[in-house]
Amino acid sequence: MSDVKARIDQLVQSNDVVLFMKGTPLFPQCGFSSRAIAILDHLGVAFEAVDVLQDPEIRNGIKEYSDWPTIPQLYVKGEFVGGSDIMYEMFQAGELEQLVHEKQVARA
Repeated sequence: MSDVKARIDQLVQSNDVVLFMKGTPLFPQCGFSSRAIAILDHLGVAFEAVDVLQDPEIRNGIKEYSDWPTIPQLYVKGEFVGGSDIMYEMFQAGELEQLVHEKQVARA
């Protein structure tokens, strides 16, 4: 797990926004990942997408890394935000937009 944890750490720490998802932004492979992409696109933020379906170690490791059982998972400036449902609730309440503004996240 330490090698996988190091790889995940590198991704999370070297990008303002990272979305661990099923599929790619152009071809999400589940509805939750699709909704997460739509939210990030609407906010206009630059983000790194990691397709967990292409890497079983990351797919399993990210769940342990965050202590969160589902994918997608969103990280902003190194902090775990949550999954698709939390993203959606925060987006609806204006909290996700506020978070990316406060954290001075790079725009797409």
